[in-house]
Amino acid sequence: MTGNKLSGGAKGTIKTHITHLPSFGTVATVTISRPDKLNALNSHLLVALPTTLLHITDTNANLLAIVLTGEGSKAFVGGADIAEMSALSSPAEARAFITRVHEACQSIRDCPVPVIARVNGIALGAGLEIVASCDIRIASSTAVLGMPEVRMGVPSVVEAALLPGLIGWGRTRQLLLLGDTISANEALQWGLVEKVVEPDTIDQAITKWVGSLEHNGPESVKNQKLLMRKWEQLGIDAAIEAGIDHFGRVFESPFRAEAGATTPEPEPVRMMGDFLRRQAEKRINKL
Repeated sequence: MTGNKLSGGAKGTIKTHITHLPSFGTVATVTISRPDKLNALNSHLLVALPTTLLHITDTNANLLAIVLTGEGSKAFVGGADIAEMSALSSPAEARAFITRVHEACQSIRDCPVPVIARVNGIALGAGLEIVASCDIRIASSTAVLGMPEVRMGVPSVVEAALLPGLIGWGRTRQLLLLGDTISANEALQWGLVEKVVEPDTIDQAITKWVGSLEHNGPESVKNQKLLMRKWEQLGIDAAIEAGIDHFGRVFESPFRAEAGATTPEPEPVRMMGDFLRRQAEKRINKL
């Protein structure tokens, strides 16, 4: 495992750890670290996060996934930095700040590999927008999620627009208009997170997810994420056409030969062949 830290002193830091898996590939853990302020996002962190994600994807060819979390056990991200927001003195400054929030979220969505939200505690406002921007989400049973901006006189904006697609319009209105918070188990029932576990087992659960990604193959997973991002932006007919195009194109690229493989073949052909062989072995073992 290797680590790095983008220093910011009192402004907070973005920590990274690269784990090399036993069989193939790497996983990056990215930690938003400003625990004395519940990991609240100021401009320094909002700029540092996209830079960090881009560096990780550019320098780790066999990257399988990124795990995004907050420092400590209290908070994932407690929200945007209220002190910085309260000092905004013009519409231009306000737009610039909220654009940085959007760009941080966008960098997660545009990341070519799956980003797993490890929701280890409070995720409010911009923190919940970060959660919504991730591909899959696992929460500690102690996590609390919400969008309290309306209670401070400002609307929930930018990637709050992702919420209706995750939880529906009714529950989105409940969160945004009432400023309510919900528990991790409520978030699970709503579809805002995919799994809830006890705090001491969250890393084990993530390891299991990473194992599935590793088994499925990095190129296959990347292709699927890219297609789903297109689905979000297209009408249903265009989304179906995009899927047909993606399905065909994966058969064009030869499988990148590894460890002694001498006959390149399309990765789907190899993977389907492996799947059929495993199924045959299971049937034989049952005899």
